[in-house]
Amino acid sequence: MKFWPITALLLFLPLWTYAQQFEMPAKVIWGDELKEPSGSSIYKVVSAGANGFYALRRKGNDYNPGGELFFEFYDVEGKFKRSESYELKYSGKKLDYEDFILLNGQLYLLVSFNNQAKQKNYLFYHKINSRLQPSGDLVKVGEVDAINRVREGGFDVAISRDSSHMLIYSQLPSKKDQPERFSLQVFDNQFQPLWSKDVVLPYGDGNFSVEEYRIDDTGNVYLLGVIYQDRSRVRRQGKPTYQYTIIAYSQQGQEVQEVRIDLQDKFITDLTFRPQRDGNLVCAGFFSEKNNYSIKGTYYLRLNALTKEVLESTTKTFDLDFLTEYMTEGASERAREAEERGDKDRAPELYRYNLDELILRSDGGAVLVAEQYFVRERFFRYWDGTMRIDYFYFFNDIIVVNVRPDGEIEWTTRIPKRQETMNDNGIFSSYAMATVRDRFYFIYNDNIRNITSEGDRGNRYNLNSRNAVVAITEVRKDGSQSTAPLFSNNDADIVTRPKVCRQTGSRRMLVYGERGRSFRFAKLEFN
Repeated sequence: MKFWPITALLLFLPLWTYAQQFEMPAKVIWGDELKEPSGSSIYKVVSAGANGFYALRRKGNDYNPGGELFFEFYDVEGKFKRSESYELKYSGKKLDYEDFILLNGQLYLLVSFNNQAKQKNYLFYHKINSRLQPSGDLVKVGEVDAINRVREGGFDVAISRDSSHMLIYSQLPSKKDQPERFSLQVFDNQFQPLWSKDVVLPYGDGNFSVEEYRIDDTGNVYLLGVIYQDRSRVRRQGKPTYQYTIIAYSQQGQEVQEVRIDLQDKFITDLTFRPQRDGNLVCAGFFSEKNNYSIKGTYYLRLNALTKEVLESTTKTFDLDFLTEYMTEGASERAREAEERGDKDRAPELYRYNLDELILRSDGGAVLVAEQYFVRERFFRYWDGTMRIDYFYFFNDIIVVNVRPDGEIEWTTRIPKRQETMNDNGIFSSYAMATVRDRFYFIYNDNIRNITSEGDRGNRYNLNSRNAVVAITEVRKDGSQSTAPLFSNNDADIVTRPKVCRQTGSRRMLVYGERGRSFRFAKLEFN
């Protein structure tokens, strides 16, 4: 029999009473509690449709080749149905895990092998059948130079919006100050090659970084990168020393166009893009007037990258009330005064927000979702001179920005959240998101007192195991929001991992949690 401290009883026994105060937008249906193989963890969840979903479990890590994989299948209720193991080894050679994807209804495992004798890194796929077993032999689909295991070329995968095309991006190793090199390989949804291209950019290795790459429904490839003027990579004399660029590859890689993105004296602090169904690109992100790690407003760009025609380009500053929403009265007053006198260094901006999502609206507008995220280090020296480093992970407020097709901000809203943890990589922090009709839902671990108290929303209680609940925040089409306690982690006997959770249907979301070696899935059904 389990006994709780009296303070815990006071907090958790009335959770069902608290829930009655809220209009719950979703229902939780729990699957079975299961035990995971020793030393393994869930690595990826792949949605398969109405019958259920697949999960990839792994023993081992990215730093060492080999290990064991487990392909698992669960029904839509989160109940375990089947598991098969896969040894990351072929002909006695250890393989590296690369990815596990579903393409045109077929599961593929992507693995690589570093041949040190030939100084090559090879990419293979293995078909996985409906019984979760390998089908046929390994098929080689790519290779890159590998000077050694530390300086080997890597692989990454992008799939088009309609799943008709797939891109394998291969970073090619280069020597210091030599041009940036990479390879593009485009396949159809049967994994048949369509075209490939080796690219050498006219920028030194230290003066260019690839930020993102995508493929559209017709097989065109777009690359977003940053060009640095010098090694400072930040600013000189108060102005940015870097510039974003989009490079488009069309006509099976034969046509190349480049569009530079320049905001003059403003810093683009985060930028992403999505291909639209009409062939245009929507780019959106944030800008700052003083540095590259805070944000003052949004940048919106719509263009045809194949013709370099800019259809819309705007920058919009956040309202002053939004920027100062959670400041103390004194800090808010000082920030407003700095804004009025044009003091950029003291004017209010939002600190350390990462752009996570860019959702295209059907009318050409966009919705941006960002989260405050940063890591801090603390050094401690023992009496014998040895050093310990502690890492503190901060996943705080979420902001949602709704942008009209003309680049004007329709509304902004902030979801207050405080998640500070130490030496755990923040695996139980951050959030999961679902889009249901014209509403957005955010799932995250929170302290029950942040939901049930009526105090200042800016004064947040941090997470702790005793008070942890899973909160659900609904953001409506006008930007208004409401938050409710969905369930207690202790009652479910797990701790939810939001970054593993994902939307699996138009009104359905998969929730995953674990505690020790125990884990379970749940289906979240939205009203």
